[in-house]
Amino acid sequence: MTTPMRNKTSRRAVLAGISALAVAPLPALALSEGEARALVDKLVAEINRVIDRGGSLNGMIAAFEKIFARYADVPIIAQSTLGPDARRASPAQMRAFIEAFRGYISRKYGKRFQEFVGGRIEVNGVRQVKTWQEVIGTVYLRGEKPFEVKFLISDRSGQDLLFDMVIEGISMRLSEKTEIGAMLDRNRGNIDALIADLRTAG
Repeated sequence: MTTPMRNKTSRRAVLAGISALAVAPLPALALSEGEARALVDKLVAEINRVIDRGGSLNGMIAAFEKIFARYADVPIIAQSTLGPDARRASPAQMRAFIEAFRGYISRKYGKRFQEFVGGRIEVNGVRQVKTWQEVIGTVYLRGEKPFEVKFLISDRSGQDLLFDMVIEGISMRLSEKTEIGAMLDRNRGNIDALIADLRTAG
């Protein structure tokens, strides 16, 4: 499958946005290697269609948000990035945070699609790791050395969903958790203020 790409910063940004950045999953229900690989194949195909179709920046961001919601365990991702502070958030605050987080991720990474030029992602294999499946792929960019990407997939929510991605040894879940933590610190731990910031960030 072919995914347009240009530079190292762009590739990390877009791949990070694709990923579902969640906490370690509970024991898997019945997720097979074939199901995990099929999910990744569908995800990459949808991303390719958005890029190939082009269109306005807002349109691409909106399309990416739908893809993110479809393939990522967004509530778990959001809770993970908020960390221990999620325990002091009210149910209403968590709902608002999840919604704001989804928009933030979509804007932050969806807008990078327009920067991409020809490249491709190849899925090479799948293996079980603890309670999840790890789909291993290679990303090829023009003029750069190929690098490995790992899609981590679990069915902890009752559906097969992405919960993290590791690119060149870097967990996108942990990277985004650091970003959210820094935003919360700037707001002196105020979750409502963090939500307000997320609604315009990205």
